[in-house]
Amino acid sequence: MKDLLLRYAFCAATFCLFFPIFPGGAQPNAAQPNEAQGKPDKKLQAQLEQLVAGFRGDVGIYVRHLKTGRTAMIHADSLFPTASMIKIPITIALFDKINRGELDYHTPLVYRDSLLYPGEDILGSFQDSAVIELSKVAMLMITTSDNTASLWAQSLAGTGTVINQWLADHGFRHTRVNSRTPGREPNRTHYGWGQTTPREMAELLVMIREGRVINPAASERIYRNLCHIYWDHEALSQIPPTVQAASKQGAVDESRSEVVLVNAPSGDYVFCVITNHQQDQSWQQDNEGYVLLRDVSCLLWQYFEPRSHWQPPAHNEAWQ
Repeated sequence: MKDLLLRYAFCAATFCLFFPIFPGGAQPNAAQPNEAQGKPDKKLQAQLEQLVAGFRGDVGIYVRHLKTGRTAMIHADSLFPTASMIKIPITIALFDKINRGELDYHTPLVYRDSLLYPGEDILGSFQDSAVIELSKVAMLMITTSDNTASLWAQSLAGTGTVINQWLADHGFRHTRVNSRTPGREPNRTHYGWGQTTPREMAELLVMIREGRVINPAASERIYRNLCHIYWDHEALSQIPPTVQAASKQGAVDESRSEVVLVNAPSGDYVFCVITNHQQDQSWQQDNEGYVLLRDVSCLLWQYFEPRSHWQPPAHNEAWQ
């Protein structure tokens, strides 16, 4: 009997060593977004601080090199407007509903003029009663940042409340949908469609990259959509076109933002840059916020890939 008890104790200890028990069923890789381990990179920090010096507005930046753990941050945990970056959480909630069998990824949907969000959206140019697959609505929401598709997807996902619950359940304390979400009108007035922090938005992209959103298959599909962005004139323009990068941009008058995860030769790195209360509210390429997005992306590529000799070509206005 004594031998049996000793054998049981040994097996139990071995099991706990290799298969640790986490409260509430949490998985060992399910680190909270604000708890992502990092090693402050003082040199990079100084270069970023120099880059934003004199910017006429508020700036938040979060950078993490996934392989080495090096980080640099400027107001990384402060709240900022998401603008169209909120379409990443909307996509996740939509795919979560598909995964639970409540929607079919390839189901045909009927477009109605009542869905139109005024602007230059592709979906908004459809005729009433036109049929389109849900998969294409999801694609347009991300790749061309189609607002009509995005608001349709938000309603299909089950309202902003459902999206916010998913975010809260997965450790995102600050990222929320505000628009068309009961009880969040004061937040919508202050931040617009959504709100986030540079750290949370970047780490959400890391979760997708690592297959930890919904399941590996859903994460992969979402990541593929994020790697086919039409709006590639800012941060993406400073990364070689032969290097894959997942991203999402956002822009309103007072705020310009972009979150990018670069599958770089020397190791993946993620960064998010968000501005707010910009004095420069123009919509030209030389807008101060757009210039900052390009400058940060350029700095990070050269910093993490010092052996690369690639330089972005001089852009002609015809290609912008």
